[in-house]
Amino acid sequence: MIGADEIARRYRHVKDRIAQACARARRPAEAVRLVLAGKTNPPEAIRAAYAAGAREFGENYVQEAIAKRAALADLKDIRWHLIGHLQSNKARAAVETFDLIQTLDRVRLAAAIARIRAYPRMPMLIEVNVAGEPSKSGVAPEQAEALIDASRKLVEVRGLMAIPPGAESAEAGRRWFAALRELRDRMRARSGLELSELSMGMTDDFEIAIEEGATIVRVGRAVFGERTK
Repeated sequence: MIGADEIARRYRHVKDRIAQACARARRPAEAVRLVLAGKTNPPEAIRAAYAAGAREFGENYVQEAIAKRAALADLKDIRWHLIGHLQSNKARAAVETFDLIQTLDRVRLAAAIARIRAYPRMPMLIEVNVAGEPSKSGVAPEQAEALIDASRKLVEVRGLMAIPPGAESAEAGRRWFAALRELRDRMRARSGLELSELSMGMTDDFEIAIEEGATIVRVGRAVFGERTK
C-alpha cells in the first residue's frame, strides 16, 4: 500500500481531472460521481481516501466488501457499490452490504434480490457487454430492453454499466462509451424510466467516458496505485 498522503494527493488529482473533463464536455463537475475501486486494497487505503474526501467505494467481491465494511464501521457515510459479477447465492449478503449493485445481468438475479428486499426496491444498474466479449459478464445490447422490462418491477433500475474492451489508447474506447449512452437513451425513451446513471470509464479512460456522458466513473489504480496480487 502506498502512503496515506500519496493516496490523498492522487485522489485530489483525479478529482481535478474529472472537473476538467466535465468542463470540456460543458457539464457541471457534480454531474459525475467518483467511485474508488478498492479491489485488493486494505481497509487502511480506503480510510486514507475517505480522509481525503472520498465517500463512494466499489468492490468486486461480496466477502471482501463485508470484511472492509466491518473494519470501517466507524465511517458511517460511506456508500458501497458492487462492481463485480454477483452470484445468486450471494444475493442476500449483497443486499445487506451494498447501496448500489452495478452488475445486474439476468432476470433470475433480480428475482432473487426482490425476494430478499421487496421494498424499498434495491437500486441496480444493468451491466451491458457492449462488445460481446465471451470473457465478460453482462447482457447483450440487443437484450437490454427485455431485461429492463422484466426487472423494473423487481428492483429499481437506475441505468446502465459497462466495461468496454481493453484498448491501446483511451480514445479508442470512445465508440463503446458512445454506444452505451445511445443504448441508454433508446431504453429511456422506450421504457419511460429515467435511467439517469451511466457507469463507465476506469483509470485509463475515465475522461473520455465523461465526455461521452458517464455519471459514474470507477477508478482504482490512479488513486491506490498498482494492485497487489
